[in-house]
Amino acid sequence: MKNIVLIGMPGSGKSTLGRKLAEIMNRDFIDADPEIEKDAGKTIPELFAVSEAYFRNQETKTVKRLARMQDKVLAMGGGVVMRQENIKYLKENGTIIFLDRSPEDIIGDVDTETRPLLAAGRQRIYDLYRQREALYRQAADSTVRNAGNLQDVLRCLAEAAESAEKR
Repeated sequence: MKNIVLIGMPGSGKSTLGRKLAEIMNRDFIDADPEIEKDAGKTIPELFAVSEAYFRNQETKTVKRLARMQDKVLAMGGGVVMRQENIKYLKENGTIIFLDRSPEDIIGDVDTETRPLLAAGRQRIYDLYRQREALYRQAADSTVRNAGNLQDVLRCLAEAAESAEKR
């Protein structure tokens, strides 16, 4: 079976909701960030310390590996859409769902200190959303809005995943 691939902004709920979705669907959950670190032998902040391009190169290598897996729920890093080749790999064996969460909700919920691209502060979240929103929408097979309570969002996400499996 195809993978269910979650994309969206840092802090959009990909990891939290992805774990719960995987339980519901009886699939393994894989978060791309720890996989990138494992493959690189370095932490994400260490990769970014070299350069964002260095991090993105490692991300693409890991995406290519993860995309070959079967029947998983994958939570991708927020910037995976910055390279079209990543989306091409993920679509070969996956259905992509954009987990859309407003910058205001992210700001109220995310510790920007622990996220390399968000360390510049709250305005960076708005800037990234403006920069990436169209890319997320273009890459996605469907979109689920992460607003409201967790159970409602999870139900919508499960429905989108099940609908994608029928296609």
